[in-house]
Amino acid sequence: MASAAFLIAGWIKGVAGIGLPTAAIAIMTLFTDPRTAIALVMFPMIGSNAWQLWRGGEILRTARRYWLFSVVLFTGVVLTAFLTQNAGDRLLLAALGVVVLIFVAVSWRNLVPPLPDRWDSTAQVGFGLFSGVIGGMTAAWGPPMAMYLATRQVEKDEFIRATGFMIFIGSLPLCYAYARLGFLTGPLSGVSIAMLLPAIAGFSLGEILRRRLTGQGFRNAILIVFVFFGLNLLRRAIWYG
Repeated sequence: MASAAFLIAGWIKGVAGIGLPTAAIAIMTLFTDPRTAIALVMFPMIGSNAWQLWRGGEILRTARRYWLFSVVLFTGVVLTAFLTQNAGDRLLLAALGVVVLIFVAVSWRNLVPPLPDRWDSTAQVGFGLFSGVIGGMTAAWGPPMAMYLATRQVEKDEFIRATGFMIFIGSLPLCYAYARLGFLTGPLSGVSIAMLLPAIAGFSLGEILRRRLTGQGFRNAILIVFVFFGLNLLRRAIWYG
């Protein structure tokens, strides 16, 4: 089940540049609890984004441009993970559902207005904090990150580089926090590492497809699937167990 989830999630990430944790967790919560699903996504998330960052190139330029967002994200993720360690499954499912639906809303149309350059530092702090709180709870901070990049109106290759860098940076403190809190155990770490293979395989297939697609119709089809994921997560949060 996990291998199929990561193959699909990696494929989506290969096409869109984001969405691996969102898709993988949404699928796996159909079969397991949210904490286990989030724990399993750790190493595929780190590995796939390191690969995406390497493939995108211009790593130092990307780091200089988004360092402020990344520092705030890093801090927010680790603090939120520890502060919400006792959050129940209902809360996590509801938060995941909301994050997925925000992701759809932001991705469907250009809903976020462009931001003047003079407000960039403020935006990086604000969206970085928002991403850190969401990421610390759910491991899926793609929506607020995508919203920030939409305000900057970055082109496709820059979007791929930026998301790879910022998700990689945010993944490290979350992995540390989950290990310290006992959510990422030795056996789960082994399974999570093994899931790198289907995740990277799916990512590679999606990357090939991304180069060939003009994309709007296919992207809309993916987002429709995410709508069902998000609504199902909210349904489970209301009628959990």
